[in-house]
Amino acid sequence: MTDAKRSNPSFPKRFLWGAAISAHQTEGGLNNQWTAWELENAKTLATQAPYSFGRTAMWSHVEKEATNPDNYVSGTGVEHYSRYEEDFQLLEQMGLNSFRFGIEWARVEPEEGAWDASVIDHYRTYLKRLKELEITPVVTLFHFTLPVWFAEKGGFERRSNVAYFVRFVEKILDELGRDLEWIISINEPLVYVGESYFQGAWPPNQTKKLLGFKVLLNLIRAHKKVYQLACKNRRHKVSMAHNLSYIYAGDDAWVSRLSARVTDYLVNQWIVRRVRKHSNFLAINYYFAQRFFGYRVHNSEKNPESDLGWDMQPDKLYELLVETYKKHQLPIFITENGLADATDQHRKWWLMETIRAMDRALKEDVKIIGYLHWSLLDNFEWDKGYWPKFGLAKVDRKTMERTLRASGKWYGMVVKRLRS
Repeated sequence: MTDAKRSNPSFPKRFLWGAAISAHQTEGGLNNQWTAWELENAKTLATQAPYSFGRTAMWSHVEKEATNPDNYVSGTGVEHYSRYEEDFQLLEQMGLNSFRFGIEWARVEPEEGAWDASVIDHYRTYLKRLKELEITPVVTLFHFTLPVWFAEKGGFERRSNVAYFVRFVEKILDELGRDLEWIISINEPLVYVGESYFQGAWPPNQTKKLLGFKVLLNLIRAHKKVYQLACKNRRHKVSMAHNLSYIYAGDDAWVSRLSARVTDYLVNQWIVRRVRKHSNFLAINYYFAQRFFGYRVHNSEKNPESDLGWDMQPDKLYELLVETYKKHQLPIFITENGLADATDQHRKWWLMETIRAMDRALKEDVKIIGYLHWSLLDNFEWDKGYWPKFGLAKVDRKTMERTLRASGKWYGMVVKRLRS
């Protein structure tokens, strides 16, 4: 822990240290609108992979997997649904006291109005086990996937359909609410809308911006209704998870400053302003920083890149935390933060810089609830499939054996020291 000692970080005793997953990316054995889409598009995604990622530094190492159509079918996942006890042991091994996961709507309500009692019992047992281990659950209720029947009704494209989602949330709160405190209603609505309705890369593969904006408004409406429903019980704390980037000017030119300001408003502030009065805290997912020169983003060539070719600036989390807290005055929970790094070359550095950034922000009186690293496990990364490795733990998908990476062991060592 030599590197961490240099900055003498100090975190609140009740700070939540953890990791995150989503249901579709880990559980396996699902039937939702994504699983149907994967089977239809796997060959196309495999064919496109060299054009999308062929220039990345890791391509020669991942080419075989990335060009295999099977990579793009979630299938058995990493069997988290049946192997969650093993995964909880990883949390224990690292000394973590918080865990974000999803409750899969398509499992709970596979047909309209038909609730699967065995699935609800599964999640009840799941939550009970976390409680026994003194690990605080953070539950996500919508993480990009829809029941097939709901998608056939138009999903969130129709305002009237919001009622179906609210009914699902009401069922979850009635059945499991006593074991829940931290609730994420909607994960990254701008990412979902951007990929599904602007870029057309995700189901339902639309490139209709007006329809996408309508979906976004309905997701905001859904969040507000979930907030009103959940906050009838004061123990529940609700937020929408926002994928925020730190966006800044690379020089003092007015064009650079204006570009950064406008982009920040559109990407970050617009949606936060619309839900902050219906949020007990701000859930932030941080992966990117963008430096503007004129009208274009141009990050330093000195910055390392992840296996996905993403520019990495973990230290900019500090500026994002300070500015976000100053603007919105709500406690911040970092609910996702991580990188694709199969060789584990950069993850320790990323974690180190992230912890330092949080420590600096805390010393400036920014209220931070906790930090959840993405991800606990190597998992299914949506239209990229299984080849990007985000896990603190490596997963051998042939045997499903979990093995903590060196960075995961280091993270655990640091967390244990900071919690002591």
